[in-house]
Amino acid sequence: MDATPRLSAPVNAALIRLALAAAVAAMVAPALAQPYVAVGQCRSGVPNGGYELRTPDGRLRAVGAFTQGRMTGTFIFWTSRGARIAVLPFDNDVRSGTVALWYPAPDGRGEAGHKLEAPYTDDQLHGIKRSWYPDGAPRAEYRYEHGVLAEARAWASGGAPLADTDALQLAARDAETDEQQYAALVAIVRDNPPACDYGPNGGNAPELTGQAYAAIITGPAGAGCRAKAPALRH
Repeated sequence: MDATPRLSAPVNAALIRLALAAAVAAMVAPALAQPYVAVGQCRSGVPNGGYELRTPDGRLRAVGAFTQGRMTGTFIFWTSRGARIAVLPFDNDVRSGTVALWYPAPDGRGEAGHKLEAPYTDDQLHGIKRSWYPDGAPRAEYRYEHGVLAEARAWASGGAPLADTDALQLAARDAETDEQQYAALVAIVRDNPPACDYGPNGGNAPELTGQAYAAIITGPAGAGCRAKAPALRH
């Protein structure tokens, strides 16, 4: 008789969730611990236009755009080794569109596969939210209606479906963990705005855009146009 203890599907799913949360922390923690150089345009003293966040050695960590100080359009995030890990769409500072997360490849230099897709309308989940295991197997599908969970289906890593109550509990845990990751990514941007104190009107020469603006901020005379960002706080 096999005396090896076997975990129930809910317990197994919980352990997997803990492992995934640890992986998220491992991805986000290095980002929170290093300094950045923020490059962007300003108008009337607030960010307005394209935005880039790089490490001091030039590695791209995030791109996006602002409109009158508010996050607008698509923000994309990468790890320090160049793997895309997140796409967060915004409209006037609120999530609007499909959020996407990826697992980084084992070598950290690319994406291993989708981790999450979640549709948002007016900063609320609305539609089918899907997640996958690192091997690409379906993990969960949740249907939301204007921020309210209406239906939940989930599977163990081996493919066995979870009971309805376990799927609902997993949906609640996922919602909390996902919000924490979104908040950590947004904090990287919010804590590293472009310096908006260049020029007579409190903006960094709004009449100069594109290559002309890039030449100013990257040249010796434009050093003051970069955000001198300290290491981010946890």
